[in-house]
Amino acid sequence: MGPLNPPHPELIVGLVCFALVFVIFAKVLVPRIEKILAAREEAIEGTAERAVALNEEARRILSEYQAELSAARHEAARIRETATEEGAALLAALRAEGVREREDLVASAKTQLEADRIIAEAELREDIFALATELAGRIVGEPLDDLAGARALADEFFAGIEAGDPVKG
Repeated sequence: MGPLNPPHPELIVGLVCFALVFVIFAKVLVPRIEKILAAREEAIEGTAERAVALNEEARRILSEYQAELSAARHEAARIRETATEEGAALLAALRAEGVREREDLVASAKTQLEADRIIAEAELREDIFALATELAGRIVGEPLDDLAGARALADEFFAGIEAGDPVKG
């Protein structure tokens, strides 16, 4: 008997064992393996489909975000422009108000200076008149009581000075 010619009982027992193992594999293990492979394939395809869906959703969200970001940038630029315009208008208004206040202050100061000049001139004329009368009284040697005539003479003298006439001598 050799390897090419095995004994018949061993051959039958080997064939029966092979058939039994083959049937067990075919009936029990192969369906389980196929079911596991199908589940794995379905999971892989489902994952791929979900990945594609998630990728599309991410792209959609990104495009919405970019659109909102662009809109926000435009809104920010518009707000900056509006603020710049409002600031320029406010600055112009404040400058105009400052110029108006300055002109009011200058006019008030000019008016006050003119009033002070008139008062000082009147006081100075009175002092000059009093000094001139006293000096004339000293020169004459007696007090001058005719203040009305002296006043008329003094007024005529000051009117001549204001008119630009030379002093009468």
